[in-house]
Amino acid sequence: MNPFFRPALCLLLPWAAMGAAAESVGTTAFTLPALPYAQDALEPHISARTMGFHYTKHHQAYLDNLNKLVAGTPWAKGATLEQVVRESAGKADQNAVFNNAAQAWNHGFFWNSMKPGGGGQPDGRLLEAIGKSFGGIEKFKEAFLTAALAQFGSGWVWLVQEGDSLKIVKTSNADTPLAHGQTALLTCDVWEHAYYLDYQNRRKDFVKAFLDHLANWEFAASQLK
Repeated sequence: MNPFFRPALCLLLPWAAMGAAAESVGTTAFTLPALPYAQDALEPHISARTMGFHYTKHHQAYLDNLNKLVAGTPWAKGATLEQVVRESAGKADQNAVFNNAAQAWNHGFFWNSMKPGGGGQPDGRLLEAIGKSFGGIEKFKEAFLTAALAQFGSGWVWLVQEGDSLKIVKTSNADTPLAHGQTALLTCDVWEHAYYLDYQNRRKDFVKAFLDHLANWEFAASQLK
C-alpha cells in the first residue's frame, strides 16, 4: 500500500470530555496527504493557482465528504482508503461513499503520477513492458492521448497492469482501476478542474504537457508487480 493513502488516527485534545473520547477511540479520519512537491513546482505546465484549487479545495472536499459518510460505520474503525473503495464499489446504496473514496484515492495517485522535470520515457522493466504491449513509447503516448481525448466528460486516463500485460483504460467520473482488479501505474486527471484555468478547453495540450513534462515514470515503475 502506498504511504500517502494511509488514514491517520484522530487525536482528541486533553480537555475533551471523557464520553467523547470513549466514542472516538479507534475511529479513522481520512486526511489530505502531503503533496510530493510544492504547489508551484509543476509550473509552467500546471500553475500554482490550479494546484491550489485542485489540491486544497477539490481533493479536500472529497475527504471531508467521505469522513461524514463513513462516520458510525465499520469503515470508521481503522479502514484504509483502498479498503473503502473496494468494499463500496458496485453497491448502489454506497454510491456516495464510493464516489468520494475513489476520488480521494485517484487524486492521491495523480499527484504521485507527476513530478517536476518529468516526462520523457521510463527505463528498465517498465520500458520493456510498454514496448511489448504498445510497440514502443511513442505509440504508447499516441494511444494514451487518444484515450484521454475520447473520454467524454469528466474522468481519468490510466496506464494499468492486468496480468502480464499493460493496458490504457479510461474511467468516468470517480471510477478507478482499483475497483476492477487492475494495478494502476500512472494516471492523468481529465476532469476540467484539473486544467481549465491553465488550458481552458484545450485538453489535448494539457495531456501532452503531462506526457512530455510531468509524467513520473519512476513512480509508475514502482507500482509494477
